[in-house]
Amino acid sequence: MMEKAKTTALIILVALSLLQSYLLAYSMPGFGAMVRSEQDYVNVEPMGPPTSVESVIFPEELIVHLGNNKHTVIYPGTQFYEMILNQRIQGREFKGFQRSSADVLNWEDVRKEDIGIELRFENGIPVELLQKLLKLEGDLLFLNETIDRIWIFKTTGTEEVRTFFFSADGQMVYESVRADLTVRDVQDYVGFGQFQTEYEMTPDGLYLPRTPVQTTDMVFPYEAYSPDLMVRMFFDPSTTRSLEDRSGSQIFTDGKRGLQVEQNGMWITYTNPAAPQSVENLLSDNVYASVDFINDHGGWDGVHRFVSPAPEGADTDLRFKQYVDQYPVIDTPPFHYGFMRLRVQQSLVTEYARSTITLGPKAESRGVRYLPGGEELEQSLLKYDRRGEVTALFPALQASPLDDKRLKFSPVWAVRLLDGTEEVLMDAYPSGYEPPEQDDRSASGAMNGAESTG
Repeated sequence: MMEKAKTTALIILVALSLLQSYLLAYSMPGFGAMVRSEQDYVNVEPMGPPTSVESVIFPEELIVHLGNNKHTVIYPGTQFYEMILNQRIQGREFKGFQRSSADVLNWEDVRKEDIGIELRFENGIPVELLQKLLKLEGDLLFLNETIDRIWIFKTTGTEEVRTFFFSADGQMVYESVRADLTVRDVQDYVGFGQFQTEYEMTPDGLYLPRTPVQTTDMVFPYEAYSPDLMVRMFFDPSTTRSLEDRSGSQIFTDGKRGLQVEQNGMWITYTNPAAPQSVENLLSDNVYASVDFINDHGGWDGVHRFVSPAPEGADTDLRFKQYVDQYPVIDTPPFHYGFMRLRVQQSLVTEYARSTITLGPKAESRGVRYLPGGEELEQSLLKYDRRGEVTALFPALQASPLDDKRLKFSPVWAVRLLDGTEEVLMDAYPSGYEPPEQDDRSASGAMNGAESTG
């Protein structure tokens, strides 16, 4: 009897042991080991909302040709820019592309005589990405192109509207012979530019305003994400160690990836070393990967425009330029602000640099400032020691930190050089300056150019 009881107890103990082993092996509730995933420590409040590729693709400027060698320039964020691009060009269809050499027309004559509009894209943009902005249908040759200009114009003396897409290498043009545009559309573009500041073109294609341009300086409050929060955005804090280099920058690493925090905590550079890829990098794929990565690692503080790599650059090096109101922010070391830079290999982000600053929802102060125009601007450009390298002239904002977590944005004329770098050419006139009396057209144009759609 005793032996049977012992045998029964032993069987029960063995069964319980087997049951416990089964539960542990298959991670049943209450028995499973806690395993941390990357998402456990990436999930922190972002600095800004996510965005889409469609939101970062738009022209750097619109050049309106008024006929009789008169022109004006309209910049992103202004009322007329939105009315022309969003209401009268987006949504139209561009089909039936015919390929020709770039000298198919005398473009100097077209610029001087024919009314129309140019959409300009810094360094060009692949057609695959351009399709996020416009409705395009073309053959493989066109779909594999990179486009830096779109020119829509009405030929003088006829009712014909022609639309050309220019390849970024300057070799070819593609005419859309079935574009969904009318003479009335082109007349509308010109009508919007009729009361803007008048610009004249230099021999090498820069547009200079004939009179001062009204702009705005601003002071914004800001918050800066702490290094601790930034670390949690990329790493598991429990496996991360930190050190300080000779420059005083903090460096965090999990043994493979690194995060460098500079500029008193207001600038970060994330690195994830990856083996070089021999497979071709596709710029459009890398742009999609970059937007997704930023959405997951900080989000977007305001409006940004995608900037293609400079002609000599690699399709792995991408930038997104920040806008405040209608002005791009120019990076002026030693204070870095106004862009995000990524290096992408086969859709894998290996480097990511950005500010940790997020601006408040509204400026605490605004003031009217004027940027020089006419001969004063022309002379400044002529005296610039790298004049031969200038490829673009544009109004921008220079950011500088103030005390009490405030950021000042001052308007400047900026230039872009052949290698893609940007520098300040001229500051705005001091606050309180009023330009000499202008005719109604120029004065109204300055006001409209400074009007933002918010």
